[in-house]
Amino acid sequence: MAGAKWVYAFGAGAAEGNAGMRNLLGGKGANLAEMASLGLPVPPGFTITTEVCTGFYANDRTLPAGLEAEVATTLSRLEAAVGAKFGDAANPLLVSVRSGARASMPGMMDTVLNLGLNDRTVEALAERSGNPRFAYDSYRRFIQMYASVVLGIEHHHFEELLEIQKERKGVRLDTELDAADLRALVAAYAKKVHEALGTPFPQSRSDQLWGAIRAVFGSWMNQRAITYRRLHHIPAEWGTAVNVQAMVFGNMGEDCATGVAFTRDPSTGENVFYGEFLVNAQGEDVVAGIRTPQHLTIAGKTANKSRLPAMEEVMPGVFAELNRVRATLARHYRDMQDIEFMVQTGRLYMLQTRTGKRTAKAALRIACEMVADGLVDKAEAVARIEPESLDQLLHPTLDPKAHRRTLTRGLPASPGAASGRVVFSADEAETRAAKGEAVILVRNETSPEDIHGMHAARGILTCRGGMTSHAAVVARGMGRPCVVGAGEIRVDYQKKTLAARTTTVNEGEIITIDGATGEVILGEVPTIQPELTGDFAQLMEWVDEIRTLGVRANADTPEDARTAIKFGAGGIGLCRTEHMFFDADRIVAVREMILARDAEGRNRALARLAPMQTNDFVEIFRIMGDRPVTIRLLDPPLHEFLPHTTAEMAEVAKTARTDVERLRVRTAELAEVNPMLGHRGCRLGITYPEIYAMQCRAIFEAAARVTRETGKPVVPEVMIPLIATRREFDILKAMVDKVAADVSAASGIALSYLTGTMIELPRAALRAGDIAETAEFFSFGTNDLTQTTFGLSRDDSGRFLGAYEAQGILAKDPFVSIDIDGVGELVEIATKRGRKMRPELKLGICGEHGGDPASVAFCDRIGLDYVSCSPFLVPIARLAAAQAAIARKSGKRVSSGTA
Repeated sequence: MAGAKWVYAFGAGAAEGNAGMRNLLGGKGANLAEMASLGLPVPPGFTITTEVCTGFYANDRTLPAGLEAEVATTLSRLEAAVGAKFGDAANPLLVSVRSGARASMPGMMDTVLNLGLNDRTVEALAERSGNPRFAYDSYRRFIQMYASVVLGIEHHHFEELLEIQKERKGVRLDTELDAADLRALVAAYAKKVHEALGTPFPQSRSDQLWGAIRAVFGSWMNQRAITYRRLHHIPAEWGTAVNVQAMVFGNMGEDCATGVAFTRDPSTGENVFYGEFLVNAQGEDVVAGIRTPQHLTIAGKTANKSRLPAMEEVMPGVFAELNRVRATLARHYRDMQDIEFMVQTGRLYMLQTRTGKRTAKAALRIACEMVADGLVDKAEAVARIEPESLDQLLHPTLDPKAHRRTLTRGLPASPGAASGRVVFSADEAETRAAKGEAVILVRNETSPEDIHGMHAARGILTCRGGMTSHAAVVARGMGRPCVVGAGEIRVDYQKKTLAARTTTVNEGEIITIDGATGEVILGEVPTIQPELTGDFAQLMEWVDEIRTLGVRANADTPEDARTAIKFGAGGIGLCRTEHMFFDADRIVAVREMILARDAEGRNRALARLAPMQTNDFVEIFRIMGDRPVTIRLLDPPLHEFLPHTTAEMAEVAKTARTDVERLRVRTAELAEVNPMLGHRGCRLGITYPEIYAMQCRAIFEAAARVTRETGKPVVPEVMIPLIATRREFDILKAMVDKVAADVSAASGIALSYLTGTMIELPRAALRAGDIAETAEFFSFGTNDLTQTTFGLSRDDSGRFLGAYEAQGILAKDPFVSIDIDGVGELVEIATKRGRKMRPELKLGICGEHGGDPASVAFCDRIGLDYVSCSPFLVPIARLAAAQAAIARKSGKRVSSGTA
């Protein structure tokens, strides 16, 4: 790109970028620039933009012409700022090379530290620092990291050499190795590289730098980054920036340290300084869990019953400065920050700040307190909450009164509780979860390669690591309960066991973890339902003030209806009557109805079902009060209600007083090659009108009864499924009207009701104007509309949709998030044509998409009246609707789900 600027410098109180440039500079680069401009102690450096990454992949992993010269010019300015020269044998500049995408992806991409060291510069570093141990420790770390990230040599080879060296020395910790030990380790590492590659470890500063830059860009497409992006809906085309920064060292001695901190507690949201540090260490040591980190504050140390001294005690001056930086960043960004820092010979340096990942509970508290403090307004507070994160608050926690057999305790890294079968590998977690098993992933410590298993598991337990370890940070972001640092546990991966004290747990046995207390418990523990009060209630009050889109629930039973109200549903958008037929006391009557050869026989069976169905609706109408209730008449093919095995047929034949052969013949008659497109929905109503007539009578009799009880009118919405033509709808609407008139005359109650249809076929969407002439509402059945638009079977497409997503054919599974370009266009066409014919036409969706935030935003944008979703997704949909209203007012728009 001619005239493009590829490199942006920062440091020494000035920067060429700022926090608003995160799309170009990535989150890390933009925030380093911002911190430098704020005058905070940031080591100088420069950022290579995300546009270079995009071009790198567009041009067969080739870097743009002119980048090398621009980097060289900026590197010269960096050398002048630091007073050292890259590759100089007397006073070498060392740098770190790190990734930095616009969306935080902790641990998913690669980093190289101490770059610039070689056999000559390590001697210069030893002489200038007066600390040969530090110099060789830095060099061995660099070789291991560079070999793994750039040269493709697996890091466990170097870990094994380190363990051998410690065994020879008779020590347990890395810090107990002296300069001679580390010099020998460097030689062993270099030998391993030569053995693996057939060439020596690179000594050229230029080769090292460009190898690292290419590797970091290359890590954007490593498997763990791809998985993380898929799980968090981060587009591959965003790319990552690369940050090259002058090294500062936390491993030069006892007056040096490295650490990670949050400006608030990321688990609870409490406004306290929260974090950990390690003396005489580099950054990767904190998250790797190899050494037990120390708490920053005395309060944190006390709360976690740690015997190790806090930074507040051992480095009071540095701690006071760090606390001032914390206050500056919290005030400037008006949000909780996740910060990384280094202390070199008593001097503080800031290496990163980013918006901190937090639990849903913490997010709500932070949002509410920041509104109270006047830092943000209600709309900004609402916009900051991830809708899906509310799921953490909507599920049971451990019953505090239940008996617990506590095995051990660790650190409470991510709240919530989970029970499941123990597994020891990410692959096993994913395999078992795919079969429907609940699993707890147990590891010594997790790494980014475990991301797929962590996502599949119900909870995560590690023996090592602290509150800012990889397991803790990723689990909080995923909303998974997590306990880390359970040091009493010993894991044997070969035997597939974990042991603590005198107890051994085998793979496949059940344990429970409590991420709020750190407890690890044997067996399964009962749970209790959450209380949706306090900060949650406050935020949802703001949400309901802001949103204009209604949110209903899909509810088929009285219990579903109660849950829907508890979670704030404005009504029922889909009540599936067929679900009521599967109860043991009515399935026999249903089967008799299906087996009947004529209308008379069907009516006898339906007469037995009618009072049961009426009572169902009575209870639902009572619970819902004056809220709207949309009831879908029978939709699935009749054969779904019939048995299929010989034993089942014999049982049904006996109960229905018929013979097995007759049942087998009738089942064969009802069988269809493609039942999804067969004799179902309104087609049943056309051919067997007595079925729909019975259902309508039950609905209207229930409405009349509850109206008489309460003195308030019940206004049911009768929905006819799978309409393709207006004539189908008109025939069935006439029947609905006749039944309503009959019930009204018999009961003496003047009934109010609406009759509408589900738009779930492309033809119905295209002919919406015609259908709307008599239909009073449309509800888009986006599950079937997606199937019929794509020609996909929702039950079978999971086998290959992953490949479609991986190859960029589909950005997301269209059954999870609505395909805006195709299915969405049909919904939009139907909306416009329907409302042109009937301006007051009520419109909603009732497919699974009703709980997907991107789909909710689409529905808000095109002017639907409501979405309907699972009761447990109602708060998520309410929040998504409020965020859609905020985005609409600011002119933002949801992107397409297909390539």
